[in-house]
Amino acid sequence: MKEACESSPQPSADAASARRERKRDPARTREDILRAAQEEFASRGLSGARVDAIAARTRTTKRMIYYYFGSKKGLYEEVLARAYAGIREVESRIALEAADAREAMARLVGATFDYHHQHPEFVRLVMIENIHHGSYVRTARILRDRNIPAITSLARILEAGRRQGVFRRSVDPLDLHLMISALSFYRLSNFYTFSANFAIDLADPEITARHRSMVIAAILAFLESAPSEREDHAPAVSEPSGKCS
Repeated sequence: MKEACESSPQPSADAASARRERKRDPARTREDILRAAQEEFASRGLSGARVDAIAARTRTTKRMIYYYFGSKKGLYEEVLARAYAGIREVESRIALEAADAREAMARLVGATFDYHHQHPEFVRLVMIENIHHGSYVRTARILRDRNIPAITSLARILEAGRRQGVFRRSVDPLDLHLMISALSFYRLSNFYTFSANFAIDLADPEITARHRSMVIAAILAFLESAPSEREDHAPAVSEPSGKCS
């Protein structure tokens, strides 16, 4: 059934009271809508998500949601931007806080792993966006602007590691970002199929901690090892394009 044909739930006295309260606090209303929309899009996808369901969760109306976000597409784009903003903030903060390059890289990889593990809805949203061939990410300038500092921060850590003599490889930061993201993303994107196929509980804290340590060790070992003579060398620093993972 088309979105326009969806019927809104019958408003109750409590719902009417909640809407009056939200009129006095638009920032809270917007945040509540985004939180509910993230859950709806992550569980049902862009096509399956219903604005009526989001309105019911937040005790608002479709009219109010469209007032804040313009359309269902506009709401989805805001949810995507919010989802990416969280991990980009973590990446940028770690690069600025740690002086030791090896420690900074270990913390960055660990934090990326943790963010994916703690935010499965982020992984699902990225998977959904890839089903749509990245069409919304491609046109969202705010996402490109947020991605550039993350790659720049990673480049800083790599450069510091080379100056300190701990990283022996000349690695393109975008290539490294892909590696870190892939190792963190896969166990969530394939959580249920991998668990079923190999009879393993990927939610087990001990297994999760073991995988986290393995990912950190793998990235550090790669950076600290000497490249072979036959290995192609990527440029040390690439110009960030701002494209998302």
